[in-house]
Amino acid sequence: MNRAPLKRSRILHMALTGASDASGEAEASGEKPFLLRALQIALVVSLYWVISISMVFLNKYLLDSPSLRLDAPIFVTFYQCLVTTLLCKGLSTLATCCPGTVDFPSLHLDLRVARSVLPLSVVFTGMITFNNLCLKYVGVAFYNVGRSLTTVFNVLLSYLLLKQTTSFYALLTCGIIIGGFWLGVDQEGAEGTLSLMGTLFGVLASLCVSLNAIYTKKVLSAVDGSIWRLTFYNNVNACVLFLPLLLLLGELRVLRDFAQLGSAHFWGMMTLGGLFGFAIGYVTGLQIKFTSPLTHNVSGTAKACAQTVLAVLYYEETKSFLWWTSNMMVLGGSSAYTWVRGWEMKKTQEEPSPKEGEKSSLAV
Repeated sequence: MNRAPLKRSRILHMALTGASDASGEAEASGEKPFLLRALQIALVVSLYWVISISMVFLNKYLLDSPSLRLDAPIFVTFYQCLVTTLLCKGLSTLATCCPGTVDFPSLHLDLRVARSVLPLSVVFTGMITFNNLCLKYVGVAFYNVGRSLTTVFNVLLSYLLLKQTTSFYALLTCGIIIGGFWLGVDQEGAEGTLSLMGTLFGVLASLCVSLNAIYTKKVLSAVDGSIWRLTFYNNVNACVLFLPLLLLLGELRVLRDFAQLGSAHFWGMMTLGGLFGFAIGYVTGLQIKFTSPLTHNVSGTAKACAQTVLAVLYYEETKSFLWWTSNMMVLGGSSAYTWVRGWEMKKTQEEPSPKEGEKSSLAV
């Protein structure tokens, strides 16, 4: 069967947007579409890795750099939320004024919607604040272990709030994660680098990440199912919630006495941190779109491993065998949990429902 050749512009559009071409379905196994797809996935995964790892190292610099000496973690987090809010509004305006330039929903601040989203925004504010506070007090190498209990809280809160049970194998993987966490804490203590405050903030961050995932599903209907609208309202609410904290914790006084307040380099790094915070949400969605949720989780685990190794090398740290074992337990347990849940979901989808079974027996 003869087929009209695809134009080069059409192929490029398919590669960049992930759209499939009806006439190309028959040649899905052809070499050229496969190479384009492979290149597309490699670029997206690489982009996710670069932005995610860069954001962690940059935030560590802003929060705990001896050269910067800025003790204002709430202000750093507030400024990043402000940058994200302005970027969302800017892209929305661009999409309205120049249709076709960018694909972004129209954003108009509605106080009723903001109030509906507020409970989630409180959790969101806690999540990003505790994440940054954890990073301030612990090293980048221990950061992933310090925040590793998210999966455990997912299982616990799913049972307590949603009455969803978890299989034995999934609980077993959670046990491995908990064991890795405790071993990591023990080894940090043995090396004299343990921060109880940082570890506590890491546990609270894990709890908030789990709560954020649960409440996001409940609030999405208030923003018409749009993740970008939810991002906008979450960050607007967070900016408002941070203002009294800046006053109560005395960080405005700290900023007034900060020696580099007028430095272009400082504000450039702060703005870059905000850009990375905005970009990580976009590239996460992009990676899921071009691969799958399971592949995204595997990529995230591999990225965490690479980030840990880079941190140890960059800060010239020496870690014990048991310290590395704790990291492998956390990463291995997280990967195993993802695999078990994916396998269980696939098995559930393949099993016929009772009604279908009854219909089949009646038909026979």
